[in-house]
Amino acid sequence: MAKILVVDDHPAIRMAVNILLQQDDHHIVAEVDNGVDAVSMARKYQPDMVVLDIGIPRLDGIEVIKRLKEMDADIKVVILSAQATHHIMVRCLQAGANGFISKLDDLSLLKTVLVKIGKGQLYFPRDVIAGAKNAHEVDRKDLLSALSDREMSVLLQICQGHTNKQIAESMLLSEKTVSTYKTRLMKKLNITNIIDLISLARRQKLL
Repeated sequence: MAKILVVDDHPAIRMAVNILLQQDDHHIVAEVDNGVDAVSMARKYQPDMVVLDIGIPRLDGIEVIKRLKEMDADIKVVILSAQATHHIMVRCLQAGANGFISKLDDLSLLKTVLVKIGKGQLYFPRDVIAGAKNAHEVDRKDLLSALSDREMSVLLQICQGHTNKQIAESMLLSEKTVSTYKTRLMKKLNITNIIDLISLARRQKLL
């Protein structure tokens, strides 16, 4: 039995995960819907594992992974997300996540994954693990690898139609800083307008 924190901004997902994990006698210490509360509750309850969606408000999921690992290197983090692209999975693994499950998969897979990561194993596709270990190879194959984690987070939120103000509030940054990140990522991707940026995100299967 493990103490588990569940982080997802969809109540139905949180409920489903809660019911599923209690079947294996896991103890859900808390359920939260944003990144700031995720870090706060992890600090308060010191869970063994965190089930985390990366597309959450107030603090980006990849940043949450890093903060959780800085707080406790032994905490196990399983990503449960609809954003199951190769690039996103590599980013999560590099940030310190122990496993990744797509929301399109059978949710009961989560039980198996928790057992594996509890034994110290990783649960990622082999090519993702290789990509994370050999970042230079990913850089050659994936245009988005030029972006920092913050720039990637801004890109994802732009593609979701969020304004600079909304992105700033979500990431706990100033609007000026968000604008700077937006300028940097567009320069790195050699793009001059939002329409082309969204089009690139679609080609890279971020949308």
